[in-house]
Amino acid sequence: MMYPFLTLDDQTEIVHSEMKEDGSVKVYMEKPDLKDCFHYATCYLPTYNWTDIFGFTDKELERLKEVIESTAHLILQYSKEGGFENTSNFFPTDAK
Repeated sequence: MMYPFLTLDDQTEIVHSEMKEDGSVKVYMEKPDLKDCFHYATCYLPTYNWTDIFGFTDKELERLKEVIESTAHLILQYSKEGGFENTSNFFPTDAK
């Protein structure tokens, strides 16, 4: 399952998987593009192994790397707990 994590100001969506038994988490990014439909990239945490990169410029990819590196601790935490919505009180289930 993939959990929503963050939408950047350029419409890049970042989602992540649950934590696997080996401690890895798949982080997937995609951005809509008129010509190519989507640009996308995958990063595996905690090793920061980047794969399957298509369409992002070097500058865009550097920005994505900065975002992932600066939020990896949150992604790893949320991946153990069923995503952001399940770890925060932002979406209370007993709201009246």
